[in-house]
Amino acid sequence: SVLIVIDVQPGFGPPNAVVARIAWLAGVATALGIPVLVTEEDPARNGPTAPQILARVPAGTTAIVKPVFGLADTLGILACVEALGRRTVVLAGFETDVCVTHSALGLLDRGYRVAVVTDATGSPGEMHELGLRRMRDAGASLVHAKGVYYEWVRTLGAARAFEAANPDLTDPPGFSL
Repeated sequence: SVLIVIDVQPGFGPPNAVVARIAWLAGVATALGIPVLVTEEDPARNGPTAPQILARVPAGTTAIVKPVFGLADTLGILACVEALGRRTVVLAGFETDVCVTHSALGLLDRGYRVAVVTDATGSPGEMHELGLRRMRDAGASLVHAKGVYYEWVRTLGAARAFEAANPDLTDPPGFSL
């Protein structure tokens, strides 16, 4: 799969807990060698990607400016996704009901399998749930950050090895037993 982090910028007023969970997910993906793409919508107005996200992605990763709501409608971003040769896209970011939804719909239309991380996306008020419902109804899978982690590591042995090598990435922020 590929993780795409959509518009985690101060202009969207993202909640700190959700940003922390997205950063954790980006760190897990990076540690596992899963490609991570980052988009920004109108950075002159909305600001740059949150620094805690960029701190967790591979060195040299730069955000790709997305001049439309759906990333699949930006040829440069779509070309980056296609060049990876991965058919499953995991989406996290803001806002659930607009950019994440438009991106999911565009990717679904192009034959991608789309998984939306419900606790690593956000919109104000009821718009979060409305966006999730629309994507689910269109065929996207709704998943949570902890579940994505376990799908990526797949086995108990791999999970234990990952935890030993990455003690700061053992649990998503906000998760405790």
